[in-house]
Amino acid sequence: MAFQYKAPLRDMHFVMHDMLGLESLYQQLPKFQDTNRDLIDSIVEAGAQFCEGELAPINRSGDEEGCQFDNGVVTTPKGFKEAYAKFVELGFASLAADPEHGGQGLPPTVGIAFSEMMGTANWSFGMYPGLSHGAIRTIENHGTTDQKETYLTKLNEGTWSGTMCLTESHAGSDLGIIRTKAEPNADGSYAITGTKIFISAGEHDLTENIVHIVLARLPDAPKGTKGISLFIVPKYMPTADGGVGERNTVACGSIEHKMGIKASATCVINFDSAKGYLIGPPNRGLNCMFTFMNTARIGTAVQGLCAAEGSFQGALEYARDRLAMRALTGPAAPEKEADPIIVHPAVRQLLLTQKAFAEAGRLLCYWMSTQTDIIEGGVADEEAKKAADDLLSFLTPIGKAFLTETGYEAANHGVQVYGGHGFIREWGMEQIVRDTRIALLYEGTTQIQALDLLGRKVLQTQGAMLRNYTKIVHKFCEANKDNADMAQFIAPLAAINKEWGDLTMKIGMKAMQNPNEAGAAAVDYMMYSGYAVFAYLWAWMAKVAQDKIAAGEGDAAFYQAKVKTAQFYFKKLLPRTKAHAEIIEGGVDVLMDLDSEAFAF
Repeated sequence: MAFQYKAPLRDMHFVMHDMLGLESLYQQLPKFQDTNRDLIDSIVEAGAQFCEGELAPINRSGDEEGCQFDNGVVTTPKGFKEAYAKFVELGFASLAADPEHGGQGLPPTVGIAFSEMMGTANWSFGMYPGLSHGAIRTIENHGTTDQKETYLTKLNEGTWSGTMCLTESHAGSDLGIIRTKAEPNADGSYAITGTKIFISAGEHDLTENIVHIVLARLPDAPKGTKGISLFIVPKYMPTADGGVGERNTVACGSIEHKMGIKASATCVINFDSAKGYLIGPPNRGLNCMFTFMNTARIGTAVQGLCAAEGSFQGALEYARDRLAMRALTGPAAPEKEADPIIVHPAVRQLLLTQKAFAEAGRLLCYWMSTQTDIIEGGVADEEAKKAADDLLSFLTPIGKAFLTETGYEAANHGVQVYGGHGFIREWGMEQIVRDTRIALLYEGTTQIQALDLLGRKVLQTQGAMLRNYTKIVHKFCEANKDNADMAQFIAPLAAINKEWGDLTMKIGMKAMQNPNEAGAAAVDYMMYSGYAVFAYLWAWMAKVAQDKIAAGEGDAAFYQAKVKTAQFYFKKLLPRTKAHAEIIEGGVDVLMDLDSEAFAF
């Protein structure tokens, strides 16, 4: 009864090849010059077969069964262990990993494309290898030679998995007050003691070892975030020959009973003088952890894309089949007892919103990932690498927060299209809503991402990162200002690009007088920014589609649909920025004037 996920290969190819020109990009990056279009497409198509055939069928059953906990032992749902073994056997764990340590050396964007398919087919399953990516990147960037040799090959091939252990029950997102401690041992290792909560994939039966990346405090550490160090703490101690040895004193105390992602084990992990190894400099753990966090934030942005894509696929299928009432302009299917609900404007509003969010979200995720390709691709041009790094830094909080907010909206639209059936488990829509809700919370809530965007990325750089981005849009507008077919997009895009800067200036001036003004504006500023970014992406897609139509290349109907979806976005979704701008203008006083005692009822 539930919809059957199909990888959106046509649109993925459009983004990878028509929009981003991956093959041409990789010819300019020494590390990835062997990655041509045929190779990219063959990997994506093999990934589609795996995700459609192995992961999608166990998505709902995994949700219903959930993970089981028994005295520290966690068992994943039926079919997960077998699917994971096949995932490793087919080499999907190591796609974008460094060949020096067992990886295939493909560009990060190829890995992101696979991650999208895996996440839409079965987000809970994708959590297990997804957490390993952050551990791998942290060890690659900050580990010693011995640490890399000990852990990276096993993590890359997927026989070991990784976690990130940040959160404690009293601390939440305020990592400056964590209490987990690290006492030096005589052999140069450390005894790690403390309890971490909300640890995704912290314990399970899919891999032979689990490598925890843990934040803890050294005995002489200063207070706050400047006194946090980072440690590698394996579940089993590695042996000299690359196997697993004695069990470390790391134990799963319980697993959480959650709203969604029930097939992903979210654990309480207890460290009882567990042996750990310092990674990176002492008291610089938070800086090292940002390598992990940024990887996780891009991964969470993909979850927003997955929610929009999955809910759109289900809703579209249902809207084409479900008969209810007649079209207001007269029967659309007179031979039937009623018309398919896709004829109704209100249903089309929901479907087009899902489609617009999914397709722009895909381009944003892949575009962000190509910046990582450039940074890691071995290009000698330091200026190009810095530009890519700055663009990625600016877009990351927007991607994480805006895509998860719009993905959650799209998921709810899926329920709405189904009507009462959307509320019923068998159709699969309500699971997407439950699974997606966490994406607005973990790896930094929407509110924290908004503060990062407005505070750190925009105001603290005196607007430099914003200007770097708006220059890209300005150049696009200038290049297309005389194109009559693009006028419908260029005029509003140029206007919002300018207004974005003006709005930022107003917030900055107010925040100089009262820092709470930035806090009051941040979330609406982030949403405004997201809609502004999507406006550029849709105008860009419309331009490429129009060029393809004019040249007589490819599927004209597909490209026409791109242009029409862009028209929908500019007419029906971009105007939301006006409301966000008005709310920002409302200032902070109405939020802070009410005494906290007066909130009581």
